[in-house]
Amino acid sequence: MPDHPLTAESFARAAEAVESSITRVIDGKPDAVRAALVCLLAEGHLLIEDVPGVGKTMLARALAASVDASVRRIQFTPDLLPGDVTGVSVYNPVDREFEFKPGAVFAQIVIADEINRASPKTQSALLEAMEEHQVTVDGTSHALADPFLVVATQNPLEMEGTYALPEAQRDRFMMRISMGYPDAESEVLMLRQREHVNPLDALRPVLGAADVRALIAWVRGVHVSPAVEEYAVGLSRATREHPDLRLGASPRATLQLVRAAKVRAALDGREFVIPDDVAALVEPVFAHRLIASRGTASSRGRSGSETIGTVLRAIVGAVSVPLATR
Repeated sequence: MPDHPLTAESFARAAEAVESSITRVIDGKPDAVRAALVCLLAEGHLLIEDVPGVGKTMLARALAASVDASVRRIQFTPDLLPGDVTGVSVYNPVDREFEFKPGAVFAQIVIADEINRASPKTQSALLEAMEEHQVTVDGTSHALADPFLVVATQNPLEMEGTYALPEAQRDRFMMRISMGYPDAESEVLMLRQREHVNPLDALRPVLGAADVRALIAWVRGVHVSPAVEEYAVGLSRATREHPDLRLGASPRATLQLVRAAKVRAALDGREFVIPDDVAALVEPVFAHRLIASRGTASSRGRSGSETIGTVLRAIVGAVSVPLATR
């Protein structure tokens, strides 16, 4: 990136370079790639839920390889302990005092692989880190890296050996997405490209950690008009009042929706948010935080996630869009 101050155009070019780098590995999934970049620049965290083998971990690795930042991967298993994530205090017999040994969460990009295969106690070890960007061990707080992004993958709950993430932990993730199976053309291309070499090995960073921090700082200055703020709040309140939902979007969800919308505006080369930015992100930001009313989904022959998706689309269509957005 150039040394002169960022503009909307230079921001969009820098972000496009990262997206192009990731798509060299993740082909045919532009929405997933964009979601990962939005979470990084909005200072959020990303949850990727899907069946094994569709590229969840590969997306996280491609993002990490495209940004010159420290990366740690945590393979969540039933025997993983909270201290493995956050770190532990170890007695040093030479100095006769305890020393803190950082855990795997001390990196700028943390890949939490198959997070719902670990016990709830270990899952909760990430809570403070994700929300406060610090961990506390033996009464002492330790700051985490900057920038800090958790990309967690999880398998569907109906698969064996999984533990459901509690509502409090799901609410810490800015967005939840699914990869889905690739189309036939992309799958054939994958077979050809990876017959002799892993394309991930060829990726080189296109931005440094300092560049990412500059992009994040620029996003904070993207303008959100009072009308757009009221629109975002209206969408959140509609989820809390809808009869088909027994748990609506939290205030944290509203805040993260607006933060994500600011990144979407910046990626499009704008210095201000429009209602379309907000509406486009409602489902990935809200859906994993909501709970359908008991009996509503089954009575209509749908799963809970299908009901939530239908409700959110109806809410976006029903909440009035502000005319003045600048």
